[in-house]
Amino acid sequence: MDSKTVDPNEVAYYDRLASQWWDKQGKFWPLHRLNELRTRYLKDQICNHFALDPELPLPLAGIKVVDIGCGGGILSESMAALGAEVHGIDVVEKSIRIARKHCEQSGLPIEYEYTDAESLASRGEKYDVVLNMEVVEHVADLPAFLSDCAKLIDRGGVMFIATINRNPVSWLFAIVGAEYILGWLPKGTHQWKKFVRPQELQSLLSRHGFYVDSAVGVSVNPINKRFSLSGWLGVNYMLTIKR
Repeated sequence: MDSKTVDPNEVAYYDRLASQWWDKQGKFWPLHRLNELRTRYLKDQICNHFALDPELPLPLAGIKVVDIGCGGGILSESMAALGAEVHGIDVVEKSIRIARKHCEQSGLPIEYEYTDAESLASRGEKYDVVLNMEVVEHVADLPAFLSDCAKLIDRGGVMFIATINRNPVSWLFAIVGAEYILGWLPKGTHQWKKFVRPQELQSLLSRHGFYVDSAVGVSVNPINKRFSLSGWLGVNYMLTIKR
């Protein structure tokens, strides 16, 4: 795939891991547990933004969502199960094949496509919700990537960004702890220099008329491995982006 924002090394790395996306006891178990927390948070935020009833069986019915960097479709399926019209995209072709296969087994109407945000933006695609979860720390050109993402947000829409802060604490917890000591993630999953501070994202997004409406941290208990929302943005955090 020829794109200025795609990092070939990141693509090769996730291509090797693609077959393990839906193994809840394998290398992606943290993502499955995080997804439970994230889905609840996103549902509440989206319903609040669009004045929808979160208690309905399909609260996100009628909401058009793009899941950038969807991987094997873990979050895409969760959003579709809530009624959203989901378009999952990824630059790892093997992941898209796995997402499509699992989607057929789940019986959820999700459109998966092997493409990137730049290509969608050039086609003039628009979405009510842009999910940008654990992606910005993997791209080759962050300003260009965020510019493409901004073009995808329809009038009155919202974007969510989940990533990791860049500071000594995040290096200690997200890389040394998670990858080398606890072994929760494969070694090499993250590069500390590509972590992004919240204020850096705010600065880049402000160029396109967007602002950070809310921010929340995500913490994990190393004993019971449970994820929870936090007021501390020191390591993992999520941003709600609006125009």
